Amino acid sequence: MKAYLNRLGKKFLDALYYTGGIVLLGTKATLGVFRPPFKRRQVFAQMSKIGVDSLFIVTLISLFTGIVLVFQSAYQLQKLGAERFIAHLVSIAMCREMGPVFTALIIAGRAGASISAELGTMKVTEQVDALQTMASDPIHYLVVPRFLALMTMVPILTIYANFIGIVGGYIVAIWKLGITSSMFINSTFEVLTLKDIFSGLFKSLIFAAVICTVSCFEGLNARGGAEGVGKATTLAVVISFVLIIAADCLFTAFFYFV
Repeated sequence: MKAYLNRLGKKFLDALYYTGGIVLLGTKATLGVFRPPFKRRQVFAQMSKIGVDSLFIVTLISLFTGIVLVFQSAYQLQKLGAERFIAHLVSIAMCREMGPVFTALIIAGRAGASISAELGTMKVTEQVDALQTMASDPIHYLVVPRFLALMTMVPILTIYANFIGIVGGYIVAIWKLGITSSMFINSTFEVLTLKDIFSGLFKSLIFAAVICTVSCFEGLNARGGAEGVGKATTLAVVISFVLIIAADCLFTAFFYFV
C-alpha cells in the first residue's frame, strides 16, 4: 500500500511539474512576443514550414471531411425528406468543430512533431546550452518565432479548411443528391452566424498555443540522445492531441451551453 501511494504521489507531482512547466513556457513565449529584438525572418520561415507546407494535407482532409459529412447526413435526412438541412449540417459542423479540430490535429501531427524533434536534437547536441552560454535566451530565440507562426497560421488554415469542407459538401450535394446550387448556398449562409465562425477561430488560437507550448516544452526537455528525441516527439504529439480534444470539449460547452 505504501509503495502504491508513493507511486501515485510521484505521478501527481510529475503531472503538477509538467503543467507548471507548460504554463510557464507559454507565459514566457507570450511575453516574448512584445520584447525586441523581433525575429521577423525566423517567423516568416516558420510560417512557411507550418502553414504553406501543410496546405496540401489540410486541403485533402477538409475536402474528404465535407464529402463524408454530406454522404452520412444525406443517408438519414433523405428518409425524412429534409435534404435542405444538409447544407446546414455541413457548414455548422465544419465551422464549429471539424475545421478547427482537424486542422489543429494535422498541425500537431506534422508541425508539432517537427518542432519537438528539431528542438530535441538541439537540446541533446548541446546547441541550446551554447545559446545560453552566449547570453541568448533560448525561449526568445527558438520558441517565440514558432509561437507567433502557429498563432498566425492555425487560424488562417482553419478558415481555409472550413471553406474547403463546405466546397466538398457542395460538390457532392450538387452532383450526387440533386440539390440546387442556390439552395445549398442560401442554406449555408442562412444558418451560419458570426458566433459559429468566431468560436471556431477562438478555439484555433487555443489549439495553436497548446501545440506550440507542448512541442517546445518536450523538445527543450529531451534527454538521452536519439532515443530521447524520439520519446519527446511521440509525447508531444500524443499530449497535444489529448489537450486539443479536451480544450475543444471545454470551449464548446462554454460557448453553447453556459
